[in-house]
Amino acid sequence: MSQYAAFVAFAAALAFAPGPDSLLTLRNTVAGGRARGFSTLAGISAANAVQGVLVASGLSALLVRAEQVFLVVRWAGVAYLCFLGVIALRAAWRHDPEGWSASGRSRTSRLAAFRQGFLCNITNPKVLMFNLAVLPQFVGADARLGELLAYAFTLMLIGTVVLVGLVLGADAASRWLRRTRVRRLVDAGTGLVMLGFAGALATER
Repeated sequence: MSQYAAFVAFAAALAFAPGPDSLLTLRNTVAGGRARGFSTLAGISAANAVQGVLVASGLSALLVRAEQVFLVVRWAGVAYLCFLGVIALRAAWRHDPEGWSASGRSRTSRLAAFRQGFLCNITNPKVLMFNLAVLPQFVGADARLGELLAYAFTLMLIGTVVLVGLVLGADAASRWLRRTRVRRLVDAGTGLVMLGFAGALATER
């Protein structure tokens, strides 16, 4: 049980570290309000669940060993992060990001937000590599499928709780965050950081 408590503490510390998922969730909440933020979060959580099942079943290890397949996932992640970065920068450059309505909210659909969240997470090979490297340290090499799934879904649940807090906080501050200048700063910052993550992923050996 102490091992599991240590894992929960580690997962919580990790969940608060900013990354592509949290940035995308923040931007989409600012753009479309709580509904769009939660749709993005749902996509991220669904992808995290898929990643957890892959790790627990051993399929992720096979993907990593299949170098060509792993490279495809890696470059898909680079391309998608670049895509998200360019969209955010374009929104900051234009004064009417993504077809904002008069209320200051984007008209992008919830399904599109879910898709963005899912693809942002599932195409990030660092998530897969992290799960592969960290989970065995806590559960051991001879862990059963159920135990691995419990740890993987704990990681997903903690990340989801943190993102729920981010969505609620951003939505509560929506009046300030949706001011034109602040909104454009959020878009510009998100775009630059997304491109930075893409560059780091592309050059990683």
